[in-house]
Amino acid sequence: MLSRVSWREWLGLAAGLLALASLFLPWTRLHADDPEMRAVLAELPSADVARSAWDSTFFAWFPPLLLLATGLAVLAAGRSATVRASGLPQLWLVAAVVALVCLVLGWVLIAWQFGADQRAVLAAGGVAVDAGPGRFLALVAAVASLLGAGFDVRAARAEARRPRPVTRRRGS
Repeated sequence: MLSRVSWREWLGLAAGLLALASLFLPWTRLHADDPEMRAVLAELPSADVARSAWDSTFFAWFPPLLLLATGLAVLAAGRSATVRASGLPQLWLVAAVVALVCLVLGWVLIAWQFGADQRAVLAAGGVAVDAGPGRFLALVAAVASLLGAGFDVRAARAEARRPRPVTRRRGS
């Protein structure tokens, strides 16, 4: 069964597992150029300086979970001709695009995980809100899933255009 799984489906699962791993890395880090402010940030607890996806916004924890669920679904149902003909590759493509758009929105709105007062204090202190390694890893996973989905849609189109052998029924 696993020997019949295509490289595209393995790529989808790998992207989902990579996205899952990204959830356990810091997604947001506070950074300051001023040496005094850097010293203040160094004295703070690490949970206040670096946030995980779970402590960030919806746009942090949702895309990796979506990529994981999609990768598992593609691996589980990808060899079924009926499921593929019903649109599994297209569904995978849509899920990868949604995950990528959510990640980009999360990046654009990275500072909004802090309240307005907190953002004002951080800006006044010269503290920037930067992306952590988890955000970068999730972005790589989303792009990998998107590429796998694109190749899978292309393969599904080629399968649909391939002529089917004519089978005769008994009694006809």
